[in-house]
Amino acid sequence: MIHSRRRFLKGVAATLALPSLDSFAASTRVAAAHPTRLGFVYIPNGVNLEKWLPTGSGRDFELSESMQPLAGLRDQFSVLRHLDHEKAFANGDGAGDHARANATFLTGCQARKTAGADIEIGISVDQIAARQIGHRTRLSSLELSTDPPRRSGHCDSGYSCAYQFNLSWLDENTPAPAERDPRLVFEKLFGSGDPKQDARRRSYRKSILDFVHEDAKRMQQRLGSTDRGKMDEYLTAVRDIESRIERAEKFRFEVPEENRPTGVPESYKEHIRIQFELMALAFQTDSTRISTFMLAHDGSNRPFPELDVHSGHHELSHHRGNQDHLEKIARIDAFYVEQLAVFLERLRNTREGEGNLLDHSMIVYGGGIADGNRHNHDDLPVLLAGGGSGQLDPGRLIEAEEGTPMTNLYLSLLDKMGVEAERVGDSTGVLESI
Repeated sequence: MIHSRRRFLKGVAATLALPSLDSFAASTRVAAAHPTRLGFVYIPNGVNLEKWLPTGSGRDFELSESMQPLAGLRDQFSVLRHLDHEKAFANGDGAGDHARANATFLTGCQARKTAGADIEIGISVDQIAARQIGHRTRLSSLELSTDPPRRSGHCDSGYSCAYQFNLSWLDENTPAPAERDPRLVFEKLFGSGDPKQDARRRSYRKSILDFVHEDAKRMQQRLGSTDRGKMDEYLTAVRDIESRIERAEKFRFEVPEENRPTGVPESYKEHIRIQFELMALAFQTDSTRISTFMLAHDGSNRPFPELDVHSGHHELSHHRGNQDHLEKIARIDAFYVEQLAVFLERLRNTREGEGNLLDHSMIVYGGGIADGNRHNHDDLPVLLAGGGSGQLDPGRLIEAEEGTPMTNLYLSLLDKMGVEAERVGDSTGVLESI
């Protein structure tokens, strides 16, 4: 008997996306297809290069101090060297490296220097992919952030805030604003699509799983043991993320409603982890195959009291060789890497076919500035994680030729996604070594 998703959800008030289940494929005598996912994660303000850069070469490279949180994933990612964003340099436009770092990171284009409405940059790599394969999933792409979106205003040295607060660009003039509120992301992924119905459900404090509980029980009785385990893990994960969002909302009830950013946790770490979990669920359910996550905009001056770092990140990044500042930057670098490690572990622990979700993903982690004191955009801090459905060879230090455009990496990833593109921004060819 064919257990279709439509039958599972028929009559259910909310549409709950499902993970890949072998039983579906087996029932139709079609091999289970596990698509490749593409993700980009952005870190701001550069890094402490002394504690970031690994030593050694090839597969014998040694993890740096800042990358120690990834020790358990040593064979699941590669460190990339000598990738540049030439278009993020001034090139005659003067100051504004933080705005250009953000704007250029996924586009490889030079931002027109303006604080007005005449913004111009270029389509970003994620949206090049979304244009071609986004129709295969419910969401063509998913954009996440921990900062509120901005599409206008004056930010860095004469640049529009649109450049500094957006990674993803639909075209030369239109950013794709990221969502910072986990509740809204959750509803986008798992809501019914009917705003009134979703609001009614929230008013009764009923979870999405309450709506599908009986259907899920009936379906699980018909699944094989492996798929029952997958469904248990998946439903538990959805329940957990919804509960975490509800806790974040509960603890903000003392703030006046008009000032309350619903669903955004007080804890920065929890905010990042919930957003990462939502990205993982989006990939797991094939709700989208393309996602970006800006951990913070470049120039962010967020302090990190949980790390005993009370000065702002941007302020510290202008370290001028001050060892105390550099040590605090290294703590921030390791903090961000730790959050990445939790996300990659989540992907690795999610079974899919004979492998796992990380095997079928390509995750780029990095920033548009190398050393925050120099504001340089060459030899950028970049990691590439995942197996790319067998198309990547992780676990190495990959040293590209000096001066290689970062966009060469992107062109290669698009090719492995089955996306046709002659170029991305200032790309000059594919990066064969990955």
